[in-house]
Amino acid sequence: MTNLIRVWDIPGGIHPPENKNQSLQLPLGDIPLPPVLVIPLNQHMGTPAQPVVQIGDKVLTGQLIGAADGTFSANTHASTSGTVISIEDCAIPHPSGITAQSIVIQPDGLRTWIEKEECADFHALDRLELLDKIRAAGVAGLGGAGFPTAVKLAPKSTQIIDTLILNGAECEPYITADDMLMQVRANELIAGTLLLSHILHHPEKLLIGVEDNKPKAIAALKMAIAAAGVTDPEAKKIQVVSFPTKYPSGGAKQIIQILTGRETPSGHHSADIGVICVNVATAVAAWRAVRYGEPMVSRVTTIVGEALQTQRNINVLFGTPISYVLNQHGFDANRASRVVMGGPMMGFTLLDLDAPVIKTTNCILAPGKQELPPPSPAQACIRCGMCADVCPASLLPQQLFWYAQAEDFDRLETHNLFDCIECGACSY
Repeated sequence: MTNLIRVWDIPGGIHPPENKNQSLQLPLGDIPLPPVLVIPLNQHMGTPAQPVVQIGDKVLTGQLIGAADGTFSANTHASTSGTVISIEDCAIPHPSGITAQSIVIQPDGLRTWIEKEECADFHALDRLELLDKIRAAGVAGLGGAGFPTAVKLAPKSTQIIDTLILNGAECEPYITADDMLMQVRANELIAGTLLLSHILHHPEKLLIGVEDNKPKAIAALKMAIAAAGVTDPEAKKIQVVSFPTKYPSGGAKQIIQILTGRETPSGHHSADIGVICVNVATAVAAWRAVRYGEPMVSRVTTIVGEALQTQRNINVLFGTPISYVLNQHGFDANRASRVVMGGPMMGFTLLDLDAPVIKTTNCILAPGKQELPPPSPAQACIRCGMCADVCPASLLPQQLFWYAQAEDFDRLETHNLFDCIECGACSY
């Protein structure tokens, strides 16, 4: 249960102000039902789901309203019971401010669930049945990528997985959603880890990677492992590995290198080097999908920033308008410099605050004008090389910049542009 394995360092990295304490002063909270829920059919990486309900239909919490369209798509479910009042293009959280087809539900206030199919012992089911349950529940990566989880948990037969990593690093400043989840749902995370291990044919190593700035989460996980080990010997295999805080240690390739020393080759998936990496919140969602038959309809999200009266983590329904979430926390638009979905490094400014919370919304940041002022004008590159020093992917950002300016796309590709994880360390 303790750090019995070696940890490695990653190239580059930075140490921006963490700003995590302000959202951890209050316990995990909830907010009242909003007047309407706007549920986009594309909350995941891949093809949007296809609507399977019509205007005027009554729906229940967890009812399928959008069916996955292809392998890299994910089911979409009603976040609460109510009536479908429209199916139309609505604003979604996206850097470009685009709209997308969404199902608008007027809640009835009853929160009536569909009939759920529970599973008391996942060991009794075949791994393909378990994958079907996770796929049906619409589980997608909650760490920010939104990759359909059932696809990630079904590596090719030639990919022998010897290490399962649960990613609890959460290195981005301000965001504490995973930290809070690990503190209050540690038992569910350990159960989810054992579930994923079973699906992946019991890898040799089960690792939960957490940065060392989360002592309460680390303590909660170790207690949960000790409790689970009483009834399930495999739980004793799980190791909580704390490692030094550095951004962007939470990137999938980065945490794999930190915990195993293995580098993922360019253009390859981690499964090619025997590792599957899953976000901790995703593992909890997968376990609830199997254990309780619960589709993914909500998530823990950090609500933070000096333009808010209340800063905390909440469990919020998908489809809740971000403007409603902000108002529930005393948002003062006059004090805010902008509203960002995600953190200050990899997040983006929201152009329409009526856009809804979706599966990849791990943080809503409403910074004050002094807290996150507008960026200063870009200065000419003097080739100091600091951007290359901090790049965790060992790229040459200054060269990529010049090739991009010249629209020399062939050289961009030969300089491995697609290995960039868009962490923003070079810009910082």
